[in-house]
Amino acid sequence: MEQLFIGELIRQRRLELGLKQCELCEGICEPVTMSRLESGKQTPGSNKLRMLMQRLGLPEERYYALVSKNELRISELQTEIVSSNVLHDSFRGLEKIEELEAIAEPNDNQVRQFILRSRAILGKLVDGKVEPYLPEEKLEMLSEAIRLTSPYFDIDHIGKGLYCVDEVKVINQIAGVYSEQGNNEQALQIYVQLIDYIKQHFQNVKQSGGLLPLVSYNYARELTVLGRYEEAIQISKLAWEACVQYGQYRYLASTINIISECYHLLGNVEQCKDYFKQAYYVYKAIGDEHSANDMASEAHEYFGSDFQL
Repeated sequence: MEQLFIGELIRQRRLELGLKQCELCEGICEPVTMSRLESGKQTPGSNKLRMLMQRLGLPEERYYALVSKNELRISELQTEIVSSNVLHDSFRGLEKIEELEAIAEPNDNQVRQFILRSRAILGKLVDGKVEPYLPEEKLEMLSEAIRLTSPYFDIDHIGKGLYCVDEVKVINQIAGVYSEQGNNEQALQIYVQLIDYIKQHFQNVKQSGGLLPLVSYNYARELTVLGRYEEAIQISKLAWEACVQYGQYRYLASTINIISECYHLLGNVEQCKDYFKQAYYVYKAIGDEHSANDMASEAHEYFGSDFQL
């Protein structure tokens, strides 16, 4: 696809949304660069193109830009860092972050943002051992991360901003830190705003498929902590539907487990057993034996030794 068409597409969608060039490109590139991209005078790099298309709510997988070897290696390292987090291998993840920092351009705000939010998750090396950051440190890092690309970010008015997928993930992490601090109401306010934003802005963006399951799961978990069990069940079912719709099964078992736990706390034993079994077998199906074994132990605690999974 010709780059001029990409520029025309961006311009057309931007005008449809009533956005100025400076509003769309804030934190991604300079307005003069945005102008050159729209006119076809400059080729967008893969990261910039991805973020612009996501902010516009367009499916960026249908378009492309020339990718340099450096950009390709950056993408590979980001994938390895995310994988390290999933596998709870923080030491390896931090090693990859060091490699990423060494090849990233100093003014590449997108990569810097990724590094900050990854460090907030993985922790830091102290005397050769990985230690987690304090909640206050995480909040400072994540606030810096979101303002690299959204300098006027307002946590109380999230819907007034314009975000790509990675920016939504940073905001979700900020909510998680508030929860960690015990500020559950603030966390809930963020999750509510994020769900509304995701529904309104990401219908056509394939890469956003994991956002609704992620945020809905966190929202339901927060409601459970506050004792709002019936609301937690309702939001968990929304997360369940999103997991199936987008093929995002990482959160499915945990989401069903929240429903089971809520019915247990509401005293509805039969419903609890039903969802408990479903969560257990999803854990088994995805190969999470650790969580499946934990649920097997909980089953005896909740229902007695006669209960059969």
